[in-house]
Amino acid sequence: MKKNTIKILNQLKEKEDAVILAHYYVDSEIQEIADYIGDSFFLAQLASQLENKTIVMAGVYFMGESIKILNPDKNVLLVDKTADCPMAHMITKEKIETLRNQYEDLAVVCYINSTANIKALSDVCVTSSNALKIVKSLSEKNIFFIPDGNLGRYVAKSIKDKNIIANDGYCPVHNNIDVSELKNLKTKFPKAKVLAHPECNGDILSLADFIGSTKAIIKMAKDDICEEFIIATEKGISYMLEKECPDKKFYFIDSMICHDMKLNSVDKIISALENQNTEVIVDDSIVDKAKIPLNKMLEMGQ
Repeated sequence: MKKNTIKILNQLKEKEDAVILAHYYVDSEIQEIADYIGDSFFLAQLASQLENKTIVMAGVYFMGESIKILNPDKNVLLVDKTADCPMAHMITKEKIETLRNQYEDLAVVCYINSTANIKALSDVCVTSSNALKIVKSLSEKNIFFIPDGNLGRYVAKSIKDKNIIANDGYCPVHNNIDVSELKNLKTKFPKAKVLAHPECNGDILSLADFIGSTKAIIKMAKDDICEEFIIATEKGISYMLEKECPDKKFYFIDSMICHDMKLNSVDKIISALENQNTEVIVDDSIVDKAKIPLNKMLEMGQ
C-alpha cells in the first residue's frame, strides 16, 4: 500500500470521524487497512458499540443496511453500493405470509444475509455463527428458515426436535461448487482437513471434517494440530488464515470467489469518504420493524 494512499485515508477518517469495517471476504488490501475485520455477526454487534459518527462498510449491501438499522443516527457508507448478495433476494413477502397462514406456531428465522424489508417481516435474525444456538432456544416448534436453504438444512440436521422448513434460496458461491473440485483437492492433499461453511450444499458438507462460520473456520485452523487445510468458503478468508496461521498450508477451491465482495477497493473507500455519495438510507418505518429481530439476535446470540 502506498504511503500517500494511507496518509489520505487517515486524514479523511479523522475529518469524518470514520471507522472502517471489513468482511473476511473482501480483498486483502482492504483487510490490511481496516480498523476491524470480521463476520456478519461480529460486525453487526460491533457497530452498535462504536462511538464514531461515520461507519464505512466494506462488504455487500445487506451489511450496510444492518448497521444502519442498528445505528440510524450514524452516517453509514458502503464502499460500493452496487455490491449485493443474490441470496438476499431469494425470498418474498408473499412466501412468508403463506407460511405464517399455514402454521400457527411459527417463527420466521432470517439469516442476516437478507434485505431490510425481509428482516422487518421476521421474528429473529441469525448468522452462521449463532444460528444453531438461537434456533435451539426458540419456543416455537415450526421454524421457517430464510433465505438460505443450505444453512436451513444444516440447522435442521443438527436440531431434531424442531420442524424446520428451509427456503429454497442459496449463495451461488457456496452452493455451486463442483464436488469433483473438492474431491480432487482431497486426493492431491490427503493429509489436509476440510473446513466448510454451512452455506455449502449437502454434498460438500458430507465431505467436511469441520463445518462452521468464517470466524469458526479461522479458529479451527488456528487451534487444530493439523498443518494442512482445504477451505470450502470464499477465498478472501485466506488473508486472515495466513495471518493467524503463518506456518500452516491452505488450499482453496478456485471457483469460490464472490465477485460482489471484490467490487470493494481502497480507492473506493477514499471516494466514499470524500464524496459522501454512498450513504445507506433505510426508511424509518422499516428501521423500527427490522431492528426488533436484529436486536433479538444480538441478545440471544451472546
